[in-house]
Amino acid sequence: MALSNNVIGAINFVAMLLSIPVIGAGIWLATEPDNSCVKILQWPVIILGMLILKVALAGFVGGFWRIPWLLIFYLIAMLILIILLACLTVFIYMVTVRGSGHLVPSRAYLEYRLDDFSGWLRRRVHSSYKWDRIRGCLSSSNTCAELNQSYHMAQDFFNAHISPLQVIKVI
Repeated sequence: MALSNNVIGAINFVAMLLSIPVIGAGIWLATEPDNSCVKILQWPVIILGMLILKVALAGFVGGFWRIPWLLIFYLIAMLILIILLACLTVFIYMVTVRGSGHLVPSRAYLEYRLDDFSGWLRRRVHSSYKWDRIRGCLSSSNTCAELNQSYHMAQDFFNAHISPLQVIKVI
């Protein structure tokens, strides 16, 4: 039994060490220049890092000092974190499952239609307020740097190999 507690403590010590870069990434996002894309992620990343740190600390202390109630808290908290992560994964899958590109004649890129995605996502993106924020986020990032060039003719744009995000930026 003592060996398993030490293993739990060691694993959670590594988890504590790994949570520090997550928190650091959130703080780094906070120091970035004003960018709406970055500001959206800043607090969720910091909160996730702090939660991982607290749960790992509970597992570390409970494992090495053999505190049963702290190990029970650790197991319940870890179960909740795993369930929330699984729910987030299922939610993202359900929202985007039908969204696939369609081939369009004489185009080098796939065309994406909002009607292909879930109703929840369509309602979120369809409002002009939300779409303006998304569009501003994409235009201020380096994600679509290739679109900052000018296309002399429409056919030049249609023949360009661009990503789905770049297609959205132009629309």
